[in-house]
Amino acid sequence: MESELTFSTADLAQTRFRVSPMWEVVTSFRLLADDPPLHRRWAAQVRPRLARAGLDSGWLAALIPGTGYLADFLTPTPVTPFPTLAAELDAIRRTPPERVREDLATLDTKRSAGRTPSARLRLLHDAPEAALEKVVAEIECYWELALAPYWARIRRLLEADVFHRARQVAEHGSARVLGELHETVRWDDGTLRLVRRHCALTRDQTGSGLLLIPSAFAWPRVLTRSVPPGPPQLAYPARGSGNLWEPRTGTGTGTGTGTGASTGTGTGTGTEAVAAVIGRSRTLLLTELDTPASTTQLAAHCGMSAAGVSQHLTALRNAGLVTAHRSGRSVLYARTSVADALLAPSGELA
Repeated sequence: MESELTFSTADLAQTRFRVSPMWEVVTSFRLLADDPPLHRRWAAQVRPRLARAGLDSGWLAALIPGTGYLADFLTPTPVTPFPTLAAELDAIRRTPPERVREDLATLDTKRSAGRTPSARLRLLHDAPEAALEKVVAEIECYWELALAPYWARIRRLLEADVFHRARQVAEHGSARVLGELHETVRWDDGTLRLVRRHCALTRDQTGSGLLLIPSAFAWPRVLTRSVPPGPPQLAYPARGSGNLWEPRTGTGTGTGTGTGASTGTGTGTGTEAVAAVIGRSRTLLLTELDTPASTTQLAAHCGMSAAGVSQHLTALRNAGLVTAHRSGRSVLYARTSVADALLAPSGELA
């Protein structure tokens, strides 16, 4: 099956890039239903958290099937290049009831024969405004558990893709960039062709132009959205997604004394300068936070007391080097992009 999107000169001029938190929500959630080779490290950490919170069988599970169509109202048109999650959730709350019901009808036609809509989908159909608040609340919970601890790393990947392709547009023009987005996307004399696609990308009553949205979790496919009056959207795999979960530093975990002062080999030559400024214990904690972790986990891995780790984390958080994200009864700490840059070997980007 092939879908075609024709371009006028005005359409080509209004083709632009966006980074969308909600596209990362829907693509990452769908990916968790499979065995993602590029994201196994992330999925192994996230799945238990979602199961404990009941999010593996909630509103998102009803609206985002493992394959095929997913509810379009979950991916509203990004109005700025880098919208916040809060802005996109506000747009979801404002979804007109008729749009919600139209998406539900499409989901119903794609549902396996004999299966009836869940109680959640029936509520969404009958009382969309109230149900959308429940959907938004679940998205916020999913974000906190699955994406917020990793967002600095994910956003950096997406921004790098946008800046690379924007530079390519400036040097070679939009047509070449459109033809290099994905193996199933082909630019041909004013027409963008999507081969082997089940979701159409059309201009039927939609806005002009095209929104190109890089996604860390879309691989190995592209996803589309054509909903009037917004412009068509095409979410494609961001460059470098396969390396997203590679460790950002070359340091080991080392060992400590159990008293809060690390004496092992936890910091390598690339972080000695950082250790000289903030101390070896805090540097060791930052290197351990290449993967989000709780205070208890860090204490066990680094050979420090939980109280000592907590004190160090407070200082690191106040300095903007770590962020905290609640996961059930515990709190996960994650390294920020500032800390990644600080730990990067001299002359390299984190």
